[in-house]
Amino acid sequence: MSTPWEGREIGDVLVEDSLELSRDSLVRYAGASGDFNPIHYRDDVAMSVGLEGVLAHGMLTMGLAVAPITAWLGDRGFVSGYQVRFTKPVYVPPEGTVTVSVQAWLSKVDEPTEGSATLSLAVSTQDGSTVLGKAFVVVSPR
Repeated sequence: MSTPWEGREIGDVLVEDSLELSRDSLVRYAGASGDFNPIHYRDDVAMSVGLEGVLAHGMLTMGLAVAPITAWLGDRGFVSGYQVRFTKPVYVPPEGTVTVSVQAWLSKVDEPTEGSATLSLAVSTQDGSTVLGKAFVVVSPR
């Protein structure tokens, strides 16, 4: 079986997706993760510590950013490494959603057909703010 990146060139965009986050998303994530820090659901608490308002959990943002990669890989590969640097919080409005956009491009291939590949990620919100920097996903074939 060939890899999903076989025949692709360094710099090729492999994945693009947009995801919506609402306050509901934060409540569900808090329940699943056990992270009930009030900065993720109470504006007054978030602002009292110098934030602009309620923000998404960092691990939720990180997980959402890699989800389109795992969907693209399907059963042809798996994520064998992942690193990011949190650069700006994802503020979630009281009503509606915030859009988080993910773009991944091929930045390195260890072996064209058998080895792993490294994808660079650009993760930003609808206002153009980069929320994850130095983001890289290492993918390996199955």
